[in-house]
Amino acid sequence: MTLSLAARRLECRRTRWSSTAEVRLRYATVDFTHADFEYPLTIAAEADPFVLPDGRTVDEQALAHAPDATVRMASLRGVDAAHLVLADVDLSECLFTGTVHLDQLRLEGTCSFDTVPPRTHWRRGRLVRFTQRRTLAEEHHWRASRPAAVRGWNPAVFGAGRVGSAQLAPVYRQLRKAFEDGKNEPGAADFYYGEMEMRRHDRTGTPRAERGLLHGYWLLSGYGLRASRALGWLAAAMLVTIVLLMGFGLPKDSPKQEATGTVPPGGGKVTFEIDKADPQNPTGDRFTGKRFDKALNVTLNSVVFRSSGQNLTTAGTYIEMTSRLVEPALLGLAVLAVRNRVKR
Repeated sequence: MTLSLAARRLECRRTRWSSTAEVRLRYATVDFTHADFEYPLTIAAEADPFVLPDGRTVDEQALAHAPDATVRMASLRGVDAAHLVLADVDLSECLFTGTVHLDQLRLEGTCSFDTVPPRTHWRRGRLVRFTQRRTLAEEHHWRASRPAAVRGWNPAVFGAGRVGSAQLAPVYRQLRKAFEDGKNEPGAADFYYGEMEMRRHDRTGTPRAERGLLHGYWLLSGYGLRASRALGWLAAAMLVTIVLLMGFGLPKDSPKQEATGTVPPGGGKVTFEIDKADPQNPTGDRFTGKRFDKALNVTLNSVVFRSSGQNLTTAGTYIEMTSRLVEPALLGLAVLAVRNRVKR
């Protein structure tokens, strides 16, 4: 069966679909809460007006006031999504919590989701900026209900229920798998980000130590998805390394080898000892162009996990060791973030 409907709203709560069907819609907001699909069902948006068998176009005058013909999904709660296909549907207001086999949901065409607030905000005396990603309507409801919530998150409407981060994490995980199975790895990245965000905020199911690791992972690279954040930290780490090397790590002069020995009075074999003085910190101006060039050379070699071969003071040796551990890790996170955004 194929159903072609142009309407403001379509209610299919607790309906049972005992055969293969296709529902083609215009304008409608659709509610399939607790519907039962025994066979494949396709819900698709139709871009052009429907045409009757006699060639006439369906009169949509009663819907002329609608801003567009977008089809919006209101709820899939309680649905077994193993046989469900959605095509060109707006999912920005859809409720997914409680959907079974959500990882087997097929999304075709352009299925849009809601996004995070597009602006920067002040919260508790600090600036909060959201990087753009696709989100679920239920995350909007959860964040809007939290104390000191920033503006831009959409509050829940009556009857939407209340869910927390613990319930939203598996929903994001299953949607991520649905995108990955569809070979859309960049599209799945936003849902991986959402899953990690829910785990980081979950104080019941996620141990404190794990939340600390997730917070550090988020801060350094946005869970391996924000290359700009990792590169920013890398640039900051390199700048700190250069300043520390110029101040404490580079010696005053390059130590020269010295040979000492004793000549026997009657002549004969002479034995020399070759030694090199310990590097000493300068007593004058430490921040010069020459010292900056040497510090930059040491730092750039540290980024690619190489030793610069420069003579350094004891403090400089430890500074170089630390930079050779931290900076390649930040570079690796930046490369990982780029890969996660472009791989197929």
